[in-house]
Amino acid sequence: MELRKIFNRISVLRQERGISRKELAEKIGVNFQTVGYLEREEYNPSLDLAFRISEYFNLPINLIFSTKPLKPLSEELLNLKKDTK
Repeated sequence: MELRKIFNRISVLRQERGISRKELAEKIGVNFQTVGYLEREEYNPSLDLAFRISEYFNLPINLIFSTKPLKPLSEELLNLKKDTK
C-alpha cells in the first residue's frame, strides 16, 4: 500500500509562536531534524506524534494535519465564522 502524503501547518505554527525547530523537538520528544522533515512534508508523523504536536499547540489535529493541501489559517477561520452564522 502506498503511503498518503500528510500536509501540515507545523512551520507556520512554530514561527507564529516564535520557537525554533530544536525547541519544538524538545517539547514533543523528537530530534530537531524530525521537525524539519515534518515541516517539509518528507515524513508522515505517527498518530502518537500527531497527538503530541496537537497538544503542544493546543489545536485540534485537523487544523494542523490533512491529507489534502491546507488553506491558509485565516481562510479556515473565515469559513468557520460563516458556518456558525
